[in-house]
Amino acid sequence: MITIAQTYFFSFNNKHHFMIRQQAANMIILLLLFSGITSYGQAIQKNDYLVSFYDTIKDEYGYKNKKGDIIIPLGKYSRCFTHIFKTYAIVAKPNGAFIAIDRQENILYEIFPFENGPDYISDGFFRIVENNKIGFADAKTGKIAVKPQFECAWPFEKGFAKVSVNCNIQSHGEHTTWLSNNWFYIDKTGKKVAKPKTKKNGSF
Repeated sequence: MITIAQTYFFSFNNKHHFMIRQQAANMIILLLLFSGITSYGQAIQKNDYLVSFYDTIKDEYGYKNKKGDIIIPLGKYSRCFTHIFKTYAIVAKPNGAFIAIDRQENILYEIFPFENGPDYISDGFFRIVENNKIGFADAKTGKIAVKPQFECAWPFEKGFAKVSVNCNIQSHGEHTTWLSNNWFYIDKTGKKVAKPKTKKNGSF
């Protein structure tokens, strides 16, 4: 026989469990909504970019957003080498130095000059310079992959780069050659590795 007290206890217990389940469901809904907002915000951020433009009359470069608003005015940089500016861009300063900038126009680092332009991308990396030392940056992210520490460094090829911390420069007219008795190889983390095996044609 169930007493009034027992009936009240069962009723209270069921209501208590229902409230706990309801609170848990509400928390899940809030988490899902927050996750959706975050993902959507990231998607918008990924689609946010600037586009370079060129004034043929003034011979000047700048950057606009997708709406056509000028974000970086003409003439601030003498050249804009990155057409689609997402997270970083390579530009030339009026004094001729090649630099990488972020979206707030902070200078990230200087680009190693090669044949009157910024260094080319090889095996996903390009060379950078800091205090006359050479390092490497990831072309996809723009982040420094190997800190500048070498006096001379050849581009990456199939995961390896030939570098030295002690070099002499020999000039040949407009061109120069690096000379060193201490060449060694590094991988893409900057770790020193054994000389990679080469094929008959000299490639790795």
